[in-house]
Amino acid sequence: MNDILLVMTSLPDSASAMKLSRLLIEANAAACVNQLAPGLSTYRWQGKIETASEVPLLIKTTQAAYPRLETLIRAAHPYELPEIIAVPVTAGLPAYLEWVSRESQFYNQDAISPCEPLISRE
Repeated sequence: MNDILLVMTSLPDSASAMKLSRLLIEANAAACVNQLAPGLSTYRWQGKIETASEVPLLIKTTQAAYPRLETLIRAAHPYELPEIIAVPVTAGLPAYLEWVSRESQFYNQDAISPCEPLISRE
């Protein structure tokens, strides 16, 4: 059974996106994180329509690793309410999906330490 997920989140700048990417890989919470080019997001926040530049991340992980991944993102993300969306991968190159599964296994409890926000939430 395929338990691979594609998780999406966005960060305010390239530096915080890179820091979060490395954190997720170092903690074995994901096999791969693609940092995409910055883009504009338009959304409603606290009753106002906002537009901001954001850096999207595409994160490959497993169902088993997802709780750890979400915990790490929430702890380190600078937004009060971060976008964290997980989509099941229904097909893919079998060898690649096996690699994602292998690389997302939890090896070391000590690898996860309390996280400081990547930038101030203020």
